[in-house]
Amino acid sequence: MTPRHLLTPGRAGAASAALALVLASAATGSPVSAAGSEGADVPQGTVAYRSVARFATAGKPRDLLLHPDSKKLYVGSDDLPETADVNESGLHVLDPADGKVRSTIGQAPGPTGTLGRRAVRQLLAPLPGDGAVFSYPLRGIGTAKDGDAAAAGAWVPGAAVTHATAGLTPSTVLVAQGPVLSEVDIATAAVKRSVTLEGGDGFAVDAARGTVWFTDIGNRRMYRIDAATFQVAATVELPAGEGFGGFTEVDPETGAVWVGLDSSVVVHDATGKRLGTLRGSGSDMPRAAGFDATTHEAFVVWQDAGDTSQPGSDNDGALTVHRTRDLQEVVKPVVLPGIHGQLGSAAVAVEPGGATVFVSDPVAGRVIRLERATSPRVTRSPADRSVAAGTEVSLTAEAEGTPRPTVAWQVSTDAGRTWQPVAGATAPTYTFTAALSGSGRRYRAEFSNDVGVVRSAVATLTVTIADTTTGGSSGGSTTTEGTGGTGSAGSANSTGSAGSVGSAGSAAGGSDGGSGGAGGSDSTSGTSGTSGTPGSVGGGSAGATVGGGDHTNPNGGALASTGVAVASLAGSAVVLTGAGWVLMRRARQRNTG
Repeated sequence: MTPRHLLTPGRAGAASAALALVLASAATGSPVSAAGSEGADVPQGTVAYRSVARFATAGKPRDLLLHPDSKKLYVGSDDLPETADVNESGLHVLDPADGKVRSTIGQAPGPTGTLGRRAVRQLLAPLPGDGAVFSYPLRGIGTAKDGDAAAAGAWVPGAAVTHATAGLTPSTVLVAQGPVLSEVDIATAAVKRSVTLEGGDGFAVDAARGTVWFTDIGNRRMYRIDAATFQVAATVELPAGEGFGGFTEVDPETGAVWVGLDSSVVVHDATGKRLGTLRGSGSDMPRAAGFDATTHEAFVVWQDAGDTSQPGSDNDGALTVHRTRDLQEVVKPVVLPGIHGQLGSAAVAVEPGGATVFVSDPVAGRVIRLERATSPRVTRSPADRSVAAGTEVSLTAEAEGTPRPTVAWQVSTDAGRTWQPVAGATAPTYTFTAALSGSGRRYRAEFSNDVGVVRSAVATLTVTIADTTTGGSSGGSTTTEGTGGTGSAGSANSTGSAGSVGSAGSAAGGSDGGSGGAGGSDSTSGTSGTSGTPGSVGGGSAGATVGGGDHTNPNGGALASTGVAVASLAGSAVVLTGAGWVLMRRARQRNTG
């Protein structure tokens, strides 16, 4: 049998404190302008608890047990005075997700075995598989599970039972009848053994270490009882105070004993050494405590005194969460409106892992379901971008958190001093077309959920002028020569035009063609030749016309071009020069003859 305090620890209340989320700088540290989003900045991964539902389906709740096997929520209840037509006392079995009542076991045996409507004040332990062991006034020990028509039960002999909890074995429970502590058989309620103390109020069992801790608030002390001998093994002094006791609970993982005392919680280790004290807020009192072995955390419910004439009374309670190893708070206190101690003590049940916590509110007759939430944690930030004007840009940012965070993009035009929201940009990826006017702008994504606001790192956009030229600045290839066209015959005293140089530019050529110049005279110009094929060395993006054509054409080649047309023209000049030399030589010979 699993010890009760693993699942439905204690009853004691205490420190009402306003829920305040820690203000911290975001990842960029940049302030937000008035146009920024709402909500408080928090560190990434900040944990908080939020109320998500209130179940008003189980009368006046007095104790809670979340069954470790069936996962059902068991609620022990009194009747609500305002519902005179219906008696709601008994054992209620709820669906923990929505609070729907699965069944109610209202009947249990009286001292003579007669069934009758019985209130359930304490839930002591889960039964294997499903069901619960509970106590009911005045001395009843009962058992029931979901769907039972009535509970089984027996009555403990002697005085009224003032406190009860799980026993040292699966078949027993421990009960206090004032200062008398007894080990009782569940099925028969027969007392197996007992010990009488100087005084006593409540107790808790450390089954792993064979110890029972019994608090005596009147004498401001705590007794450590050895389970093997059932005798007092040590006495631990408690701090002096007003004499008000809240709860006694043991952390099953460490064996530390937590005692709600006046408006504080005093914590001792498994040997009785004082570890520290948790203080409440105002007049709030500790009323219940629960432990989670997975997160190593303790959950404490605090109730307001409910008397607004007292200093510090505001009618609100709180839930606080502490690391068990050093007692430090791990979340900010969660305000529980209207939770006060005038009509009974609150109770708490913690889901393994701490994702869900249930707190009873006997004043309003409801059970509050709280869920753990975490602020966004950025898992991907946008990167700086450098693009040409007119380029489509996509910036992406991602974050995780509970509940799932929403995203909104922001832009800064003044180097991050102020930020403005980008209209319509509420997706993880923001896509837009870059403009020269946007160069230097900074972008970031802002993630928000119920816990707070976190921002990504900043990305800076650099926009350059787009290259609109067609030929480029590096010229064409130097490996292929174009074949020039054939020039036409020139008129007298002029040279016929050469064929145009090929269109492909060489490495030496510019984007604009050079001028022609090896053609006819100023007065007579040869006709242009047939266009050559692309690829002349030294040409521009389009071949120049040598000896004819339009020398101002920007697509013409350079004068330095050496296409085949130029070579052909040079060859013709050599032939004519050679012929002239032969004629002159013959003439001289005739004159000398």
